[in-house]
Amino acid sequence: MTDAKRALKKGGGVLGAVKEIGIILVGALVASTLLRMFLLQVFVIPSGSMENTMLIGDRVAVQKVSGFQRGDIVVFKDDLGWLRSTTKPPQQWWQSGLTFVGLLPDESQNYLIKRVIGMPGDHISCCDSAGRLVVNGFALEESEYLFKDASGKQVQPSEMVFDIVVPQGKIFVMGDHRNASSDSRCHLDATYNGVAGASAFVSQSSVVGQAVATVFPFSRIGGHPRPATFAGVPAATGTAPASPVINGQPPPAC
Repeated sequence: MTDAKRALKKGGGVLGAVKEIGIILVGALVASTLLRMFLLQVFVIPSGSMENTMLIGDRVAVQKVSGFQRGDIVVFKDDLGWLRSTTKPPQQWWQSGLTFVGLLPDESQNYLIKRVIGMPGDHISCCDSAGRLVVNGFALEESEYLFKDASGKQVQPSEMVFDIVVPQGKIFVMGDHRNASSDSRCHLDATYNGVAGASAFVSQSSVVGQAVATVFPFSRIGGHPRPATFAGVPAATGTAPASPVINGQPPPAC
């Protein structure tokens, strides 16, 4: 074999290897994008509203395949405008690209994460004589997940008194750190699209998915199963109302 043929063969081998690597990278990016869009997405916890279940800076995996129930933790779009306006430096183009394909966690500020306390038609009140939330007549035992401080003192299930029925297609959500969470309770006295209390209830269509696990930092890796207490909640009776039912005086905004 002449030197020219050897050089040509060697060049073809290099080009072939580069082409193969390129195909692999494109395939990996496509797979990652599809995974993010339809199956799983990672989000960064921005606040202390879910402490100590989730801490600020935790990365949590959110599954988009199956639905969710009472007791599950969900990520949802802030379609109701709960978030206060904040100034955040825009992402670089490459950061936006890596976030889109799922190689960086989503740190955008138009998502929230809370625990589902009530589904459509559920009657939720706070609180019974023992200070517990009551869902469809069942008192929740929430010590499994409610925030505790360094001394072990647990927050109350809610210092805000309310009595509501969740309307059709909506959910009622609360943070695990009840004293540091601007959740459904904080919007019961507001009017949205002309409906009193409507901004307190998150549309099921706004839910991105269920937070199933903390994946980073490594010291906090672990799953987030549905707390056992929710298994005791009976199904709602009757048909969910078209509009929110708020009995008595709603609590003031947080």
